[in-house]
Amino acid sequence: MRYDEQDRQSDSFEDRRGGGGMFSGRGGMGIPIPIGGGGMSITTLLIIGAICLMLGINPLTLLTGDGSIQIPDMPRPGPSHRDIPGMPRGQNPVGQANDDRTRFVRQVLADTEDVWENVFKASGRTYHRPKLVVFEGATRTQCGVGQTAMGPFYCPLDRSVYIDLAFYEQLKRRFHAPGDFAQAYVIAHEVGHHVQTELGIADKVQALKERSGDQARANALQVRMELQADCLAGVWASLNNKVKSRLESGDIEDGLRAASAIGDDTLQRQAQGRVVPESFTHGTSEQRVRWFRKGFDTGQTQACDTFNASSL
Repeated sequence: MRYDEQDRQSDSFEDRRGGGGMFSGRGGMGIPIPIGGGGMSITTLLIIGAICLMLGINPLTLLTGDGSIQIPDMPRPGPSHRDIPGMPRGQNPVGQANDDRTRFVRQVLADTEDVWENVFKASGRTYHRPKLVVFEGATRTQCGVGQTAMGPFYCPLDRSVYIDLAFYEQLKRRFHAPGDFAQAYVIAHEVGHHVQTELGIADKVQALKERSGDQARANALQVRMELQADCLAGVWASLNNKVKSRLESGDIEDGLRAASAIGDDTLQRQAQGRVVPESFTHGTSEQRVRWFRKGFDTGQTQACDTFNASSL
C-alpha cells in the first residue's frame, strides 16, 4: 500500500503497550440496508463467544469441558499487567518495527474515517469515529477482558477496535498473509463492525439472536453479520483507492488470501480435523472471499445486504 510519513494519522488512537493505561476506563453512496436499531444490549458472554473464532483463533482454547465459554475474571485495576494470571512477566520495549506498525494502523484508521464520514454524509447521517486501542497481552474493555488470544476485535459497548500488533506476525506466519493490505483488511473488517453499530444493525441482529432460542439460528445470523463486515471492508478499500490510489500490485490478492485463511471451515479443519457447519460464526473461506470481493468490485454499501441475500 502507498503510505508515507506525510499521510494523516488518526487521533482516535490509544497505545496501552508496556502497561501504561492498561486498565484505564476507558453521491450514490447511500446506505439503504433495511435493518435498524437502537442502543446495544450485547452481554460479555455473547461477545466473547462471537469473537473467539475471529481471525484464526482456536475456539477450543476458550472452551470448558462442558462446551461453555470460559471467560477470565475481570482483574481489578493495578499498577502492571504482570498482575494478571497468564500474562507475560516484564515489559517488552517497543522497537522501530512496532513504531512503523503503529503509524501504519493509524494511517489506515484515518483512511477509514475519511471514507465512512463521506459515505454517511452522502446519506444524511453523521459518522462517529471509533477508537483504535493497541495493547499487548490483555486489556480492559467494556466487553470484558480483551486478550491477545482472541485476535483483533471490536467492542460495540465502548465503540473501540482492539489489536495486539503481535497478531500481524501470526497473520504472516500462520495464515501466510504477510502483505500490508492483509493487515489493513483486519482493521477495515473491525471498522465494518463499527459501521454496523452506527447503523443499528448490530443491535437488531443481537435482538434477533436472543429471540431465536436456537443456537444454530443465532450462529447463522452471526455469519451474515461477519460477511457483511467483510463486504464493508471491500467497499472501503474500493472507495479509498479511488480517492487516494493506495493500492499496489498484489494488494487485493493479499486481502483475499487473508479472508480465505480465516474461514470457519478452514479453521475448524485445522483445529479439530473436521467441519461442523452449524457451528459456523464467520462463514466459509469461499464466502468470506466472495463478500469481500463483492464489496470491492461494486464500491457500494447496497451490495452488502447479506441479511436479504438468498445465498451466501
